[in-house]
Amino acid sequence: MTSIDSSLYLQNQQAERVPSPELGKDEFLKILMTQLQNQDPTSPMDNSQFISQMASFSQLEQTMNMANSIDRLVQHQNVSPILQYSHMIGREVSYQVYDEETGEELDIQTSNVIAVSQYEGQAVLNLENGEKIYADSVTRVSDPNAETDAETKPDDEGSD
Repeated sequence: MTSIDSSLYLQNQQAERVPSPELGKDEFLKILMTQLQNQDPTSPMDNSQFISQMASFSQLEQTMNMANSIDRLVQHQNVSPILQYSHMIGREVSYQVYDEETGEELDIQTSNVIAVSQYEGQAVLNLENGEKIYADSVTRVSDPNAETDAETKPDDEGSD
């Protein structure tokens, strides 16, 4: 014998109807169908009203499709490391160099970014000096074309 799911009892059902803050195409179609079913047969809905409602429905559907497309585009842009780091092309980056055998820090090198690629889901910066480094290993980014009069250190601020 099968048991009855207690969540289906009337006492466990929601007492109040909670309206949805959004009116989607399904709700719009339900309203339209209810209007058609409950119209007075002696004076049916005017054709212009019906066409106007169908145009509204079509416009609603197109707007929802466009919003979904924009959402997918934004999600795709946020996922792609190439797009995230493409602004680095032409910038000068500094990065820590390590000895491959011992793993000890050697020195900091600087080079210009000429391209951005992707390897195993991570952004790889192709540098002018022939090196390829992961974007997260960059310690400094600067514009090589920017004119600077003098570099100021954080300690120098406020001392006159």
